Amino acid sequence: MTADRTATGQASRSLLLDRNFTTFWAGQAMSQFGAQLGQLAFPVLAVSMLQASEFEVGVLNAAGLAAFLILGLPAGAWVDRWLKRPTMIQADLTRMAAMAAVPLLWWGGMLEIWHLYVIAAIVGTATVFFDVSYQSYVPVLVAPGQVNQANSKLEGTAQVARIGGPAVGGLLLAVVTAPVLFVGEAVGYLLSAAFLARTRDREVAAARGDRRPLRVEIKEGLAFVIRHPLISRIAACTAAMNFFGMVIFTMMPVLILRNLGFGPQGMGLVMAVGAAGGLLGAVAAPRVAARVGEGTVIPLCAVASSVFLVPLPLAAMASEPGVSLALLLLSELCFGFVVLIYNIMQLSMRQRVCPPRLLGRMNASIRFIVWGVMPLAALASGFLAEHLGLIAVIWIGTAGSFLAAAPVVFSPLRGMRTLPSQVEGA
Repeated sequence: MTADRTATGQASRSLLLDRNFTTFWAGQAMSQFGAQLGQLAFPVLAVSMLQASEFEVGVLNAAGLAAFLILGLPAGAWVDRWLKRPTMIQADLTRMAAMAAVPLLWWGGMLEIWHLYVIAAIVGTATVFFDVSYQSYVPVLVAPGQVNQANSKLEGTAQVARIGGPAVGGLLLAVVTAPVLFVGEAVGYLLSAAFLARTRDREVAAARGDRRPLRVEIKEGLAFVIRHPLISRIAACTAAMNFFGMVIFTMMPVLILRNLGFGPQGMGLVMAVGAAGGLLGAVAAPRVAARVGEGTVIPLCAVASSVFLVPLPLAAMASEPGVSLALLLLSELCFGFVVLIYNIMQLSMRQRVCPPRLLGRMNASIRFIVWGVMPLAALASGFLAEHLGLIAVIWIGTAGSFLAAAPVVFSPLRGMRTLPSQVEGA
């Protein structure tokens, strides 16, 4: 009973009164806004300015995600050995330097598509270490009863950035060139590093004497994910969803910028509307979970996300530009809403049931599984688009996404009102 009261008291205290969390939160908000400028600038630069083919777009996406496949597992073991805040600072500074190279190469008249491959790979590598540290840092920074609240605030702010970043970027591209947006992204990473430097926590590095061979530590984190009856199913579902989703979304810039001719402003609008749906999902997640059930909402959102992908191939086939745009916006809004609820609930569950000493390796194992498939999907998307056509690839991704929901639909999550606690999971 005492433990329950303590957890309730922790959860009821507002994180707005926690200076360390608000400092961390502010830095991540600025980083997310800058990153969204880059999310728009990369495809516009590649498709509209460097005239990249469908396969080259696939290679560019694969380069940015390859590190999750190659370094995903050892990164978790390393992060569990290191202090997480300095690791995130170093990753931010690396990403800042890589992004700053794009406008320099452009203004020097030297930028080619292979430069983007290299820069995307460097940024992706740094992001692996940042993301694993970031997901493992929240339970270090806040009390156990505040983890859900912290994740909701961080995801909500990320979605605000995903609305404002593409919208502002689309407007800026009316008066500046795409490489200029990379300056904004570099500044965002610099500010993130500065705010992280001002954040304080009580994390203590793991004792060197407690370390075991890297292979053993990696195996322990991966085994926890595979053997856990809920996390294993979520990992399988998310990996399949990411694979088929990446098959679709790799070709979205080609569809919007080239086939439909909506330009950077149209692409920015589609991205912003999708992020608006995500913001609504982040805000609604606790209420939807309370009403539907914390476990039930996960398979429900997995199925709904597949349903809301169907308008995308229909938009590619529509003869009227207005109809195509309306279908794109509808799909992005609804897809963003349900995916954010899914992400918040499954992330909170993972953080709650995983022993603290395994957090880095658990998150890295999850990232390896669910993100490691994405570079393969990006390459497959580019290859298939050049041989089967753009619309066929989008239909393939949409059909496959329905199969992706099976691991959580046919699982104990269906009908589960309350997700397990850390004590039960450990």
